[in-house]
Amino acid sequence: MNRALTPNPWLAAVEPSPIGETKRWVLGRNFPADRPLIDLSQAVPGYPPAMELRRHLGELLLDPAVHGYTPILGLPALREAYAAHLSSFYGAPVAPGEVGITSGCNQAFCLALMSLARAGDQVILPRPHYFNHDMWMRMQGIEPVSLDFRAGSGAVPDPRDAEPLIGPKTRAIVLISPNNPTGSVYPRAVIHGFYELARRRGIALILDETYKDFLPAGERPHELFSDPSWRDTLVHLYSFSKVFALTGYRVGGVTTGTALMAEIEKAMDCVSICPPRLGQEAALYGLKHLLPWARRNTEGLKARADLLGSGLRDSNRWRLVSIGAYFAYVEHPFPGQRSTEVSKRLADEENLLTIPGDMFGAGQERFVRLAFANVADDRIPAVLERLERFGT
Repeated sequence: MNRALTPNPWLAAVEPSPIGETKRWVLGRNFPADRPLIDLSQAVPGYPPAMELRRHLGELLLDPAVHGYTPILGLPALREAYAAHLSSFYGAPVAPGEVGITSGCNQAFCLALMSLARAGDQVILPRPHYFNHDMWMRMQGIEPVSLDFRAGSGAVPDPRDAEPLIGPKTRAIVLISPNNPTGSVYPRAVIHGFYELARRRGIALILDETYKDFLPAGERPHELFSDPSWRDTLVHLYSFSKVFALTGYRVGGVTTGTALMAEIEKAMDCVSICPPRLGQEAALYGLKHLLPWARRNTEGLKARADLLGSGLRDSNRWRLVSIGAYFAYVEHPFPGQRSTEVSKRLADEENLLTIPGDMFGAGQERFVRLAFANVADDRIPAVLERLERFGT
């Protein structure tokens, strides 16, 4: 290779995306009608955006004004609507200037981390981790410090285990709740425990609540925004992708104090100038008109999770570790076999595409993630049947 094109060694050392890797396992294959491929690999809604939203966007495309740039941190109307949504949901005031709109929640995380940490710093990352968080840290030369959950905890990390991991280079703790990949919902006391630890030790808490809309109706996951000093510690991340079925539109949000937001704005300007206009318009319409539609979908996903969870709990072979609206994290029944081998065999022998725990961090070779949100209810019995039959 020409030395001029030698890749950045930090980037080159990072493994490819697990989603792309697992999709390649079945690339080019044909599947029989009596055993079609059931894709449990990627977290995507199993339904399209609301028809009224699609019609609304179609009409908007006729307006020349919607094809240009927006302000760097998003449309003022969307920032106002999202701040109002957060204020209502959490029962505490959040100002429009404290929220920024991003090209998906992944970008919100990347910009937040870029604004907080530099090469050589450390960030505490619960394991199993969301692989894109780990990938981005390593690409930036930031060291992820793994925090494992205790056996029997339902895959919920403990703040007491995090405190000894904090050192002079630690800049932040990252939490995702409801969690990806485990689906576990962190109790309020746990979220507050991590927040108090971060506040006391002078580091940031990056809280990703992409899946907050899939909690039971009326359930407030924490009271962090009620703390008058939250802006000194909290960086909150969100995605409109799942709640309004906008995965391809790339629209998310970041909420923090205005001082850090000014740094995020600099990075945003360099990365993408502004979030995609059409995605912003879709999110704005969703916040104004589609929350009841979203709640009905959430109730449907809860029923699907109950169906899958009940079957897994009855299994004599697969052990359910945790389950939420989008994910189940299970322990496979093959001691001594790595989860990558198990998932590949599931794809080959049962036409079930899953992501192995190996791809969510070291020490996860016993586990497999099932992303079931895009699987119709009538396919859940087939999923359970194939799991039980596999390897017997």
